[in-house]
Amino acid sequence: MTVKKVLFLPFLQISSGHHQVADSLIDGLMELDSTIECHKVDILHYGYGKLEQLISTIYLKWIDHFPQTYSWIYRKIVCENQYQDKRYRHYEWLFTHVMESILEEEQPDIIVCTHALPSYLLSQLKERKGIQTPVVNVYTDYFIHQLWGKNNIDFHFVPSLKMKEFLLDKGVKDSEIFVTGIPVHHQFSSVNTWLPLDSSKLNFMITGGNLGVGLIQKFVTKVKEERIHYHVLCGKNHSLYNRLKELPHSNVTPIPYISSRQKMDELYDSCDGIITKPGGVTISESLFKRVPIFVYHTLPGQEEMNMEQLSQLGLASPFYDWKYDDAFEKRLLQFYQDDNVIHQYEQNLNQYHAHLNPTTPAELIYQLGAVSH
Repeated sequence: MTVKKVLFLPFLQISSGHHQVADSLIDGLMELDSTIECHKVDILHYGYGKLEQLISTIYLKWIDHFPQTYSWIYRKIVCENQYQDKRYRHYEWLFTHVMESILEEEQPDIIVCTHALPSYLLSQLKERKGIQTPVVNVYTDYFIHQLWGKNNIDFHFVPSLKMKEFLLDKGVKDSEIFVTGIPVHHQFSSVNTWLPLDSSKLNFMITGGNLGVGLIQKFVTKVKEERIHYHVLCGKNHSLYNRLKELPHSNVTPIPYISSRQKMDELYDSCDGIITKPGGVTISESLFKRVPIFVYHTLPGQEEMNMEQLSQLGLASPFYDWKYDDAFEKRLLQFYQDDNVIHQYEQNLNQYHAHLNPTTPAELIYQLGAVSH
């Protein structure tokens, strides 16, 4: 039986990895079969309307003004005692009836969760009310915290082998786990190998996320090395773009928001490395394109956890000394001039890619939904 309707459940309506991954999967499914209905629903907006916008604003301001507090609470609530099952009854009280209404209205053949909260609610509903609709967790970070539903979820798309091993330890069956990486859009072309064309003249991409957040301007004002050209993605931050255009730096090119994935793909192909925050989607695209990753700033919570995991895998290099060391660009040049460092990074990349499922995540959803349904 074919899949007719797929329900995607991110959370909040602010631009985030949860939405970007859902959109990539939707486009991938539509490429496979244009008759499939793909609906994306935010349970907070669905259930509580305009309150979603207020909560989104508070959330962003909290991270910006009180990062240490956010980090501590985040780790306390969803990262401590990973091997103990926790109940989040306040979420159940607020959202269970909302989730039931969505399921009744949508009647999907398969459900894809790109955020932990919908996954948790569906796991509880499957256990207590016997809901039969297959559910897929698509993880958008490089770790799995406690809020994610696990044992009552039908399938898990994990970014790395280490995350698969974590789920196996939690009792999830091997046949239900697929190492897919964080899904990237099908318009990104794959790369089999990576080497800088000319280590004496390097091109770097700098990004702070889709909204242009982070310390981009402070970083750019400190660059001096003429052997490095920086292409700065400003996202939708128009004031940042205008300020960077006024800087007297011939080796800095600010770039406004790019909506075309083809242009982003070409930009990845033209750069020798990326200087970024460790957001799941940007990191996944960089790994897919085999571009060396240098992390210059982390937001509290998810990005801190991502960086811990990526450092252990040898897939991203911490690059925080630009804040206090004026010679920080020499470290970038040294990376590309050391054959041993380049060889080790290539090995780490090859090991990461070797564990990825050859079937695309969109194809897996299509196949699994048909079989389960």
